[in-house]
Amino acid sequence: MSNPTAAAPADPIPECPHCQKPMPLCICDSVTPIKNRLSLLILQHPQEQDRALGTARLLAKHFADATVRVGLSWSSLSKALARPVENASHWAVLYLGSARAADLEAEGEILALNRTGEVAENQRSILGKLEGVVLLDGTWSQAKALWWRNPWMLKCQRVILNPAHPSRYGRLRKEPRKDGLSTIEAAATILASLEKRPDIAETLNASFERMLTRYREVQAEMPELAPKPPVKDRRRGVRRSKRS
Repeated sequence: MSNPTAAAPADPIPECPHCQKPMPLCICDSVTPIKNRLSLLILQHPQEQDRALGTARLLAKHFADATVRVGLSWSSLSKALARPVENASHWAVLYLGSARAADLEAEGEILALNRTGEVAENQRSILGKLEGVVLLDGTWSQAKALWWRNPWMLKCQRVILNPAHPSRYGRLRKEPRKDGLSTIEAAATILASLEKRPDIAETLNASFERMLTRYREVQAEMPELAPKPPVKDRRRGVRRSKRS
């Protein structure tokens, strides 16, 4: 015999077909289209599960020439893009090695590296020839897995970032390095610099800010969709929830 007082199961919350976030977190209706000269390829690790704070698909929605591929490996840049690429060296890939701009004592928000991890000569010439950018989306370890599983990236031009400001994530998501940025912030820095268009960075960063604002608003009403990040207990060296 059924229990008439039992609560009916809640209806599933629909997802946005574009950013794939739960609809209460979606800001796609405020996205400003950007016409980009450089192509954008975003490779997302299949285990990247942070729908609430992820930015890859929101980033791609801004551009007509942007591709998001989910997977672990592709045989070539052409396969990842699903179109021919004549010269992979004319594509930049955001490098995940140990090189850091602060240690290299170099200026500029984007730096091209040579094969030994040093600042390459003729920066203007190298960066001026680029036709596209590859970004790896996921946690730090997931992005490194993508790097190692796709050896064709060795043919691409390695670049690193020297951001003027830390990530806007703040306490919402801990970055493993001070120069770590969200995928949308990294794209903002790279494309604005390479295309010499500060409006790209302004548009993308404003979109990211709106996403974070919406996330914080939803936290109060629907915490299951926007959970608060864990807090590190400095006394015990463990992580605990703020509610504990």
